[in-house]
Amino acid sequence: MTNELTGKVAAVTGAASGIGMATVRAMIEAGARVVLIDRNEAALAAICEELGDAAIPLVIDLLDPQDCATLLSRVLEKAGRLDIFHANAGSYIGGDLIDADPDAIDRMVSLNVSVVMKNVQNVLPHMLERGTGDIVVTSSVAGHFPVPWEPVYASSKWAMTSFVQTVRRQVFKHGIRVSAVSPGPVNSALLADWPEENLRKAKESGSIIEPTDVSDAIMYILTRPRNVTIRDMVVLPSNFDM
Repeated sequence: MTNELTGKVAAVTGAASGIGMATVRAMIEAGARVVLIDRNEAALAAICEELGDAAIPLVIDLLDPQDCATLLSRVLEKAGRLDIFHANAGSYIGGDLIDADPDAIDRMVSLNVSVVMKNVQNVLPHMLERGTGDIVVTSSVAGHFPVPWEPVYASSKWAMTSFVQTVRRQVFKHGIRVSAVSPGPVNSALLADWPEENLRKAKESGSIIEPTDVSDAIMYILTRPRNVTIRDMVVLPSNFDM
């Protein structure tokens, strides 16, 4: 994929770790300049120092409504335009609904659903004006299957399945592609809240993929000819039974 994104400007939320960081690396390798959006200033600084001038740090707390609303304007200040937006930031709650902390539910649903909707709403006018753009949302296989051990998380990802499909139909005639990548279990910090027994079994059976497996899928989505949209790509460990 060398140089396939040369001249493009991308922005990635949740860029300081996991899928976000893997995607940033892949985009830069393909020639893009990337604005890395995260609330972890120290982690962003370290990554951008490693990756060089093509990596541009932007500290935003997406759960702060006023801070969140500045995303596009600050990306444009730093990079001049936006061709690709990867809405990747998210959080996880597993286990029985009855045991979930109501405040944690609010935070997760806000980050996984409301923030994504607001971010996409924020960047769309810029892309509509330019008549081109790509939006990719990190969803989950849990958005396609009612996973009984994570009802709160799965419900947030079902919302994203609907969001991606409906927004895509509103904007495709304007040259904008909207896609989702829906991985199974990924070896990242997000799984720290998985039920311990489920995580143990997944690791023992090899039922976990790496962030780079997901970033490879995202790069495939982004590098199709403009007349091709990959609306949703489900990426699973081969040993994962769902």
